[in-house]
Amino acid sequence: MNTITKIVVLISVCFIVGTVRAQDTIQKENNNHKIETLEELKETIRKEEKDFLKVEVEAINKRLDKGDITAAKAEELKQEAAEKRALNIENRIAIIDNKIALLKRNDYGYEQEDDDKTQVSISFGSGERGIKIKTKNEPVKYDIRTTNDLLFAIGLNNAIIDGKGLDESPYEVLGSGFVELGWNWKTRVFKNSNFMRIKYGFAFQWNKLNVKDNQYFEQDGNITTLQEFPVELRQSQLRVTNLVFPLYFEFGPSKKIEKATHIRYINADNFKFGIGGYGGFNIGTQQKLRYSIDGDRVKQKIRTDYNTSDFVYGVGAYIGVGDLALYAKYDLNTIFKDQTVDQHNVSLGLRFDLD
Repeated sequence: MNTITKIVVLISVCFIVGTVRAQDTIQKENNNHKIETLEELKETIRKEEKDFLKVEVEAINKRLDKGDITAAKAEELKQEAAEKRALNIENRIAIIDNKIALLKRNDYGYEQEDDDKTQVSISFGSGERGIKIKTKNEPVKYDIRTTNDLLFAIGLNNAIIDGKGLDESPYEVLGSGFVELGWNWKTRVFKNSNFMRIKYGFAFQWNKLNVKDNQYFEQDGNITTLQEFPVELRQSQLRVTNLVFPLYFEFGPSKKIEKATHIRYINADNFKFGIGGYGGFNIGTQQKLRYSIDGDRVKQKIRTDYNTSDFVYGVGAYIGVGDLALYAKYDLNTIFKDQTVDQHNVSLGLRFDLD
């Protein structure tokens, strides 16, 4: 081995040893920093659990002041809460002590878990239905009177026309349909009963009418009529899009879950019946035509108001079990304004309240 090679090897060895020692020193410093952080966290845990206990005791005192529980029951609940928080402190600090022992025993590092850190999460729970952002270890709210859910409905759509039966409708019975998508809040009406709830929110409605007998809509000023299309139509459809604000009264039994720190009413798998109405705005009207000319397929979309009503309002009802219900709605406003014959949109389908 020549002199240059020896020098290079020597420099490399020194560099490697220095790097290892530097890394070892840095890792030990990191471990020491983690240990200091964990020691501080133990005091944070004690304070946090005591604060949670204070909140729970205040909730119990409010129940006592309202006459919901007796003084003896209040003391019993306070004792249970105190014992639970004391055990929480003991268990959580034991976890921290184990982490500290692990770091002291090893020169290499272990990633600190987030078991005792405050975290933000989105949760879906049967006890607290809906989307909820909460802090980990946050005290449970005693009573939640308002929850929320996603509304989705789909089914058949048609029109009630003055002087005509449904079998005389110019619209296809099975070909016409509706879709509704929205967000609802549900509030319990009575303090100690969940038998009656108010549901309110917003929703988009897409009401579609497929026209029969090769006809299409034609607007002439303030008059909208059905006319014969000059070639054979493969599809003739009118779609009205509404933004509505529903308000329903919902009735039905609930399962009551009562614990020392909270009370919940669960509607899952229970019968329900709702009746109410909605009001809103027509935000778009479109006619879609499909036909062929000289062997070429044509799809035509015409966006104009066709004299459809600007404001929409109607009544609705549903009956079902759990998240699923049979759903019907009827527009009290006419589909078209100022026409010689009134037409009212009517829908029947399935409703899903996904909480």
